Amino acid sequence: MPSISSSATASLDDLEADIRRRNPGEPEFHQAVHEVLETLGPVLDSRPELREAKMIERIAEPERQLIFRVPWQDDRGEIHVNRGFRVEFNSALGPYKGGLRFHPSVNLGIVKFLAFEQIFKNALTGLGIGAGKGGSDFDPRGRTDTEVMRFCQSFMTELHRHLGEHTDVPAGDIGVGGREIGFLFGQYRRITNRWEAGVLTGKGTGWGGSHVRPEATGYGNVLFTAEMLKVRGEQLAGQQVSVSGSGNVALYTVEKAQELGAHVRTVSDSTGYVVDDKGIDLPLLKQIKEAERGRVSDYASRRGASARFVPGGSVWEVPTDVALPSATQNELTADDAAALVSNGVKAVSEGANMPTTPAAVRILREAGVAFGPGKAANAGGVATSALEMRQNAARDSWSAPRVEEELAQVMRAVHDTAYETAARYGRPGDYVTGANIAGFERVADAMLAQGLI
Repeated sequence: MPSISSSATASLDDLEADIRRRNPGEPEFHQAVHEVLETLGPVLDSRPELREAKMIERIAEPERQLIFRVPWQDDRGEIHVNRGFRVEFNSALGPYKGGLRFHPSVNLGIVKFLAFEQIFKNALTGLGIGAGKGGSDFDPRGRTDTEVMRFCQSFMTELHRHLGEHTDVPAGDIGVGGREIGFLFGQYRRITNRWEAGVLTGKGTGWGGSHVRPEATGYGNVLFTAEMLKVRGEQLAGQQVSVSGSGNVALYTVEKAQELGAHVRTVSDSTGYVVDDKGIDLPLLKQIKEAERGRVSDYASRRGASARFVPGGSVWEVPTDVALPSATQNELTADDAAALVSNGVKAVSEGANMPTTPAAVRILREAGVAFGPGKAANAGGVATSALEMRQNAARDSWSAPRVEEELAQVMRAVHDTAYETAARYGRPGDYVTGANIAGFERVADAMLAQGLI
């Protein structure tokens, strides 16, 4: 392993301190920045031109941050005022690309962390997309379709002026599914008088959307995991797999893992987790979560003797070969990582954004566990969004098998890029370092080429 010069370490420490000072009260953003900066020392040593160009300072500062008022009226006539956000972080490689999240927890720090992660994730795909993220503290749960429509129309009335297929292309995220994308697109079309299909991704397949987009993040994470095991001389078939969450990403993680021959035993939600010794019955789980919007406890009660519901606790207590966190940020703690290692876990791969705490990542990496960071492992979602943009640009629609094959090619390339970059910088098997450096170099090289802007 090459040593990192003391000057590079000191420089990175000073940079991080300055970023924290300039962005107070944003712990998730601080965490995301730290996770990247702690791996970039070798790049600063081998490529001093990047330090001279203040490349890290430039990448860590968003190109544009938008905050706006979103007034709307509910079905009873009561007026509500929410706050909307869009952080357009980096456009060196292409138009800003990243999802919109509607959830009460959304604030500027959350959006910035997500957008910062998106820079490196999108660069790793090699598909010519920049990075942005947005959303609102609006909660669509419990709201009627007409209330959600009014909110989305108000949100898009302000945001539309910053969007365009060559400028900024949002997609869905937590709380923003096909319904919300439809309302947002309709309002954009009404205001602009343009059928600009490429301005939003995650659309319905009947009006410009791509097959496999709902499945893509979960599918991609499983494909990445399979590649990590492959270079270690193993395969996913026959492995015991634990999945956290039971939303869109988790459901399609289960689906693809089962398709590749894995035995998936767990899912979870905010109330607890389920262990199913026979393996998760995916049709039943989809019926409960997608059609009935029920809880995993409902799954356990209807599945029979093979399944048991554990209220509270951590799904990572369950012994497993492969762990796929697919719920939310910072869900897998140091104690969880220690339990997984003690139980012999071979691979952990992030389906959610930053679901593993820094302390947990250190424990897993030091134990030699294959660890797939989210910016690489869950790049399948944004990759398929970029494939949707490609179809829109050509006024074309690809078959589901073609999209799946394109996705598989992208995920293999993402894995190989991270793996080979880690080896090139003396950290073989370290996907965190490999993904961070590979994404950083792609963006930095484009920024150098385009001048000081």
